[in-house]
Amino acid sequence: MSDVPQEQRTMAMLAHGLGILTGFLGALVIWLVNKDKPDAEFVNDQSKEALNFQITVCAIHLILFIFGVVTLCFGFLIAGPLRTLLWVATVVFCVLGAMKANEGVEYRYPFALR
Repeated sequence: MSDVPQEQRTMAMLAHGLGILTGFLGALVIWLVNKDKPDAEFVNDQSKEALNFQITVCAIHLILFIFGVVTLCFGFLIAGPLRTLLWVATVVFCVLGAMKANEGVEYRYPFALR
């Protein structure tokens, strides 16, 4: 069992899990609420990790959208499936992050701008 308090594990789990529904906003709110609390290092670390991942995902979505607009029809034929694949990967990684955070284990996303 982890030595991270249950309240911190729950907040960190929410920071990861809310990314599925709210994008970067859920992790941002949790990080802003907990960033100055000296006894919430785990929540601070995991909410920043989730926030960085969600910002990375938003940037990739924006790049794919711009690619689709610039190349018109051809770009949307490629960008559409890539955006679907990105969404599926986001859901999988957010669930994995939430499960690890609930166990009190620090989770690092396989791709995220730090």
